[in-house]
Amino acid sequence: MKVMQKAFKWSLVLLVPALGAVTWLGWNWWSGATSPTETNRVVSIAVKPGTAAQQIGQQLEAAGVIRSSQAWNLWTRYLQKQEPNGGFKAGNYLIPPNQPLPAVAKQIWLGEVVELSFTIPEGWSLRQMGEYFEKQGFFSAQEFLAETKKIPKSEYSWLPANLPHLEGFLYPDTYKLNSDSVTPKIVVRQMLNQFQVVALPVYKEGKNKTDLDLLEWVTLGSIVEKEAVIPQERSRIAGVFASRLRKGMLLQTDPTVEYALNIRQTKEKPLTFAQIKVASPYNTYVVPGLPPTPIASPGIASLKAALYPEKTPYLYFVARYDGTHVFSKTLSEHTAAQVAIRRQVSAN
Repeated sequence: MKVMQKAFKWSLVLLVPALGAVTWLGWNWWSGATSPTETNRVVSIAVKPGTAAQQIGQQLEAAGVIRSSQAWNLWTRYLQKQEPNGGFKAGNYLIPPNQPLPAVAKQIWLGEVVELSFTIPEGWSLRQMGEYFEKQGFFSAQEFLAETKKIPKSEYSWLPANLPHLEGFLYPDTYKLNSDSVTPKIVVRQMLNQFQVVALPVYKEGKNKTDLDLLEWVTLGSIVEKEAVIPQERSRIAGVFASRLRKGMLLQTDPTVEYALNIRQTKEKPLTFAQIKVASPYNTYVVPGLPPTPIASPGIASLKAALYPEKTPYLYFVARYDGTHVFSKTLSEHTAAQVAIRRQVSAN
């Protein structure tokens, strides 16, 4: 009998901590962040005035923000005991992806409306933007690219006619988002508005000094943006392209081929002869003039360089892979510079 009592006591000794561990693990899972497969995007939640805490939990669970509304109710009771005079605040909330339940509860309890921001660097293409927005959890790349094919000509009458997409016209900058504005349409409008405010006046002021129309100007600016690395060379690079266009020469610029093939060459893996012969309207090694659209979003410095290019005798340039370029007046000089740079790369 005593043996059985001792065994029972030891069972309790072992069982109670085990149950505690299971309970802790269960709570930890139910209150933890949802997995990327459950929700990996920013979720907009509207909490209306007078909404009960239990309803908020159900709303969050339905949206995939939290795993369990029951866990939410338990945490709510804890908050109410800790701060009996507090309460969840009405408003529109942006819940970042993979937030644990306590963090979500605290955000709504304190009425913290998250102000999100995003930054688009100069020289990014629409494809890069789409990938970025998807990684940030805003929306899918596919949704963004679909929106960029809708040309809002009625709202922005200055947009060139017959654009297939908005490449080049979504101005690269840092933007802030309001709590109810995480949609591709709103983001695209923000960026078009910024182009209208920052870039368009520059073109209107200087268009009498160029033969380029708006589309050609942004297209040339995008090529300059992709080619120029150091600010001091922007106007000179633009001058080389302007001279080649004036003389009817092929632009022969690598970034247009990269855009056509959706690749990025490196020092170790430059473009091949087969790649620069690819049949594409964007391949300036085979198609005269400018590509049909921009190949990236140029910043204001590159746009100004395209509008006011340097008057230069140079017709060629080749990258040194340190951000600078060797500029040449003749094809023989250019070929010699290419050979010298290739030798230097091979030696290193």
